[in-house]
Amino acid sequence: MTELVTVQIKDYIADVRLNRPEKMNALSVPMFEAITRVGKELAENKAIRAIVLSGEGRGFCAGLDLANMTDPDFSADPFGAGRGGFYPNFYQLPGYVWKKMPVPVICALHGVAYGGGFQIAMGADIRIAHPDARLSVMEIKWGLIPDMSTSQTLRDLVRVDVAKELTFTGRVVAADEALQLGLVTYINENPREAALEMAAAIAKRNPNAITYGKYLFDSTWHGDEYAGLKAEECLQARVLKTPNQIEAVMSEMEGRAANYEQRDVTTFDDIVLD
Repeated sequence: MTELVTVQIKDYIADVRLNRPEKMNALSVPMFEAITRVGKELAENKAIRAIVLSGEGRGFCAGLDLANMTDPDFSADPFGAGRGGFYPNFYQLPGYVWKKMPVPVICALHGVAYGGGFQIAMGADIRIAHPDARLSVMEIKWGLIPDMSTSQTLRDLVRVDVAKELTFTGRVVAADEALQLGLVTYINENPREAALEMAAAIAKRNPNAITYGKYLFDSTWHGDEYAGLKAEECLQARVLKTPNQIEAVMSEMEGRAANYEQRDVTTFDDIVLD
């Protein structure tokens, strides 16, 4: 059986690809399961320093596979065991798992990123899009609201009026407009290659500083000033004068590649600020 999500790890970088090209990587129930499983496994791998997320075939992800609507298990209880106060639930995890990843996630977009595909892409830290890429929240087309963690990801990228307009209309946004709105970070003719190049640059830096840097912004972006400044101080104290930080200084001074130890955090849940 073909793997629905493939992973290749090389030079501390995980190259993750949605792999259902014959269906434009549409999200079946097994696809949801595969994306979440891969995300959780990578989060626990302390050797990983960056992740590139992309899709095989003609597009990143066309959204929900409409065959789910006739799937007895889905239609009987679409939220599964995740509805009873346990969040993120089954359908939120494929997008949210990337936001909570303790290393940077760079998403390479080509073709379409519609509905669930859009929401998965929003969970990444950085998005590089092909000039012909097209994005859409899309759920309103089926009389639904976006429910794959967009409330916690889109708010970091665009103004609330923009998020509402995209949700209310479901219109398709071209790559150049997506860049202007803040939905994507860069446009590149070869988004996957550009994402891998960026990941390689990140992988050469102190992995602890990268993890704490991501946590700093994600945990304080919508908080108050005092909490943010305190987090800066606490996290910097954990990085300063550690073996990896000293190695960063020495490698720069000696003009050589750094030889870092694995990051000391498995997941963000391991970080407790004093």
